[in-house]
Amino acid sequence: MTTHVLLVEDHAFTRDGLRAAINLESDLRVTAEARSGEEALDVLARTQASPQPVQVAVLDIGLPGMDGIQTAAEIGRRYPQVRMVMLTAHDLRDEVLAALASGAHAYCLKSADPALLLLGIRAAASGSAYLDPQIAHHVLGSIRTPHATSPLTPRETEVLRLIADGQGNRDIAANLGISVSTVKLHVQEILVKLHAADRTQAAVQALRQGLL
Repeated sequence: MTTHVLLVEDHAFTRDGLRAAINLESDLRVTAEARSGEEALDVLARTQASPQPVQVAVLDIGLPGMDGIQTAAEIGRRYPQVRMVMLTAHDLRDEVLAALASGAHAYCLKSADPALLLLGIRAAASGSAYLDPQIAHHVLGSIRTPHATSPLTPRETEVLRLIADGQGNRDIAANLGISVSTVKLHVQEILVKLHAADRTQAAVQALRQGLL
């Protein structure tokens, strides 16, 4: 059985190399490509109703515009059946934790042996999780180290979690049993505390900071 892969990478040279490595495998096939997160969402909107829908999206974390973390969160919201592999050139703790919080099922380094990326794709496709051995220590460290104190109240955190799930004010109010005006007040406080310009930016910052 062939796993159909969406490759999301803005650098043509890197994208060509990744495509070649993946397509050498008999059970994997790059059937869609995108150069940005926005383009990836457009591609998925077209391909998911086709006879060969994408099953795994391989995302560069450093995409222009909507970055890989934002893209993963949006793909997870719109297409929960698509598994996601995050690919990065950096071994950074905050990026690793934010990527996992955004819904990525595997995390791989570009500098690693290509066989590890293939392992990550196969693990994600099978419903498992995979972390490059070089970055697994970040996750272990986050388990052993207490989380930073959140500036948000428990109720504001609940509201922000629902915002990250894509819910509007009325849905949030219904879910939490509060008025829409109260939700709006919570949103205003969240934006101020996280120094965010809008709801999406607030959700992304919270993911990056491990607040959700």
